Amino acid sequence: MNPVPSGGNVVDGQPVDAVDMTAALTAAQFVFQDGATQTFTAEGRTTYVDRGTPSAGEWSVTGDGTFASFWPPTYRATYTVRWIVEDGVRVGISFTDTRSGVRYDGRYR
Repeated sequence: MNPVPSGGNVVDGQPVDAVDMTAALTAAQFVFQDGATQTFTAEGRTTYVDRGTPSAGEWSVTGDGTFASFWPPTYRATYTVRWIVEDGVRVGISFTDTRSGVRYDGRYR
């Protein structure tokens, strides 16, 4: 895993810049509130594990800086990605679905 990007000050809720997206996503495994985990690779692969059952997908950064995911065979979604910052430390990322507005908070493990 890569170190969490630390250059420049960010505040809670600030969008993750497109240039920082790969480093932010691959820095560590994410843990979600329901206990599910997710890992990302710099090559655009992702694995989500829910209750011990893994599923594999793909991810990319779109031209406007949003995060896009694809889960075969047909599920596609885009998300706005923002930093979760506590006491000046980047502790995770929130993913907000651009269609539904549902937010998922992933914390670095």
